[in-house]
Amino acid sequence: MKSRYIVLLLAAFAALPDCSPLIAREHTTSLGELKYVVIVHRHGVRPPLWTEERLNQYSSEPWPKWDVPMGNLTGHGKRLIRLLGAYERAQFAQAGLLSPQGCEDARHIYIWADTDERTISTGKALAEGMMPDCNLPVQSLAEGTTDPIFSPVEAGIGHPDRQMAGAAVSGRIGDHPEALAQAYRPALEVMEQVLLGCQRGPNCPPAGKTSLLDLPASIEVGKGDHTAELRGPLTIASALAQDFLLEYADGMEGKDLGWGRLDETNLRQMLVLHTVYSDLARRTPYIGRMQASNMLSHILKSLEQAVSGRPVPGALGQPGNRLLVLVGHDGNLSNISGTLDLSWLLPGDLPNDTPPGGALVFELWRRAADGEYVVTTSYMAQTLEQMRKAVPLTLESPPASASVFVPGCSQAGSGMPCVWKAFRHTVESALDPSMVR
Repeated sequence: MKSRYIVLLLAAFAALPDCSPLIAREHTTSLGELKYVVIVHRHGVRPPLWTEERLNQYSSEPWPKWDVPMGNLTGHGKRLIRLLGAYERAQFAQAGLLSPQGCEDARHIYIWADTDERTISTGKALAEGMMPDCNLPVQSLAEGTTDPIFSPVEAGIGHPDRQMAGAAVSGRIGDHPEALAQAYRPALEVMEQVLLGCQRGPNCPPAGKTSLLDLPASIEVGKGDHTAELRGPLTIASALAQDFLLEYADGMEGKDLGWGRLDETNLRQMLVLHTVYSDLARRTPYIGRMQASNMLSHILKSLEQAVSGRPVPGALGQPGNRLLVLVGHDGNLSNISGTLDLSWLLPGDLPNDTPPGGALVFELWRRAADGEYVVTTSYMAQTLEQMRKAVPLTLESPPASASVFVPGCSQAGSGMPCVWKAFRHTVESALDPSMVR
């Protein structure tokens, strides 16, 4: 029964329409004046992070070649991010936050990227899209170093309880992690058919190839940047589902696109494996707090600086800035949503999905009626079609988006705003002070 429900649910998501506005501007007059925005972006389209040898372990044929080194932003990915940057400029110009053209507002924008090539290049592509020929700088630590904003555990902040992290995941799925493979067996079987070109049987998988369904499952104490390790079919399938998504989003065709066996329908079926893994490994509240508290603290201080107009220790950028952009990873978005108990569903996507270039958007408004500051939260991302075809983004043809309810402070009404003081209290209450630096 559970398997049939999952298949029906996936079909329902796939049938949804493919776009909606980034920010519903019909609420601008009731919210007043847009004063400041924080955007947390995932990087753009990249090749797989695993070696060819590791990837080929699970497929009957070699994986496709990419035109950039492993993990770097692709040329198509750069184009997509430029389109997003141009759209954000137009959207915030419409709201009166930025001017529609020219370089004058470049001094009011602060972009901070993680230290991977793909995050730094994504930041530069956003800057080029927002402010063409303006040399808008992108700030980061030295490439290849560990930035505590994006990777606090790896940077040595605090002392996360790794046993507790594992227990927190176990508490969500019980004492039988192997049951996940059965719960999501239909999606795993779809993935194996794409990987191997055959249906599971006496001669499938072929000799020497690893079947996802035969992998042992466990929850273990994490190492490095991982506070807990969820091992088994779901973990491997999550990474491979992302690799298929990246092939599709990069516009690959023919044999390069899942050996000619990948299409939008089976891609959507497989992506549930990534969203479920992310929910367990990144959105579990204890893990989310360990990983997101430092970033959320900097975001909160930056908003506070915009409210007060005075320097605030821990804020990113300077008083008078209007836009802060953080460029990180899907894990950062999942960690934040797990910490604050945020959820979203974009048309055509799965719940809480974090595709390339996707972003959480925090907007600070000043109400005209009483001068009160309020914060709205939304999530936005290009659709599969917009990514694959590099569809230009305009106010009339925007990326998909959804307003996000913030438990503890969101109020009813368009945009679901949080009064600033309530938003600050909600976020502060969710943070782990030992993980803030």
